[in-house]
Amino acid sequence: MNTLMMKKTTQIFFLALAFCLTQASSYAQSKYFTKSGDITFDASGPLEDITAENKKATFVLDAKTGNVELAVLLKAFEFRRALMQEHFNENYVESDKYPKSTYKGKIDDFSKVDLSRDGSYPVKITGQLTIHGLTKDVPAHGTLIVKNGKVSGTAAFKIQLSDFDIEIPSLVKDKISNTVNIQVAVWLDPLP
Repeated sequence: MNTLMMKKTTQIFFLALAFCLTQASSYAQSKYFTKSGDITFDASGPLEDITAENKKATFVLDAKTGNVELAVLLKAFEFRRALMQEHFNENYVESDKYPKSTYKGKIDDFSKVDLSRDGSYPVKITGQLTIHGLTKDVPAHGTLIVKNGKVSGTAAFKIQLSDFDIEIPSLVKDKISNTVNIQVAVWLDPLP
């Protein structure tokens, strides 16, 4: 092989390598992920504070489409009293039968969010929550925050336990609200 041909082959190789690295870099930035999202819920009634937290939620944001997915193991919710946690898992969400809850949706008007630029972006998410074996449309409102190249987000939504066939026994109706306020906080890393 002559010298000119070797130079051209080398140039083509390095151009192809640069293209592949650029594509890999943009692909890596196309999804953001965490396994340590923080979810809290409040189902407090007039006579009792019923709150729980789960710091092991999995969350994925597709930066190209605005699609989001959240998954949480229900047994990972921690209550301030062990008896509340036991009743939650055994009597209400039946976590042995339905171990996981998911939320799948899409950020509306995602084109207005620029993940490459620092800022705070209010978002509305149209999605579906699956819990206790049932899937329902549940919109959420939140904020995506970009700071120094890091992406984080918060969201909030409300559900009615009765919409998911979660029954509150009459004996404790004054202690547990049918309306549950759910808060989500995530700190995301680019998916490799």
